[in-house]
Amino acid sequence: QVQVVESGGGLVQPGGSLRLSCAASGSIFRMYDMGWYRQAPGKERELVASITSSSVTTYADSAKGRFTISRDNAKNTVYLQMNNLKPDDTATYYCKANLVYYLAPQRDYWGQGTQVTVSS
Repeated sequence: QVQVVESGGGLVQPGGSLRLSCAASGSIFRMYDMGWYRQAPGKERELVASITSSSVTTYADSAKGRFTISRDNAKNTVYLQMNNLKPDDTATYYCKANLVYYLAPQRDYWGQGTQVTVSS
């Protein structure tokens, strides 16, 4: 089985920083794109940032200039460094990993989410 586990969420004051981590484990044959999404109460899940296996990155407009996505291919891990956090960044952050597991077809696997709350 594939497990995708996020960590690093928490409560932070406006202007503060957090670093989220997401590790995929299991009999992973090959990892493709990895990404971070978020969902605030009453809103749809939205892309925050994504990164390809060759480290080409994409950011939502709201994340540009404040968030940085990176990955460690050897560890099947993706990170999201979030700086200058704002109350509007409050949401549950989910990690998505697109991969081939053992003999199964390539598909997306999601983590359970980690809560980020930005409040004074």
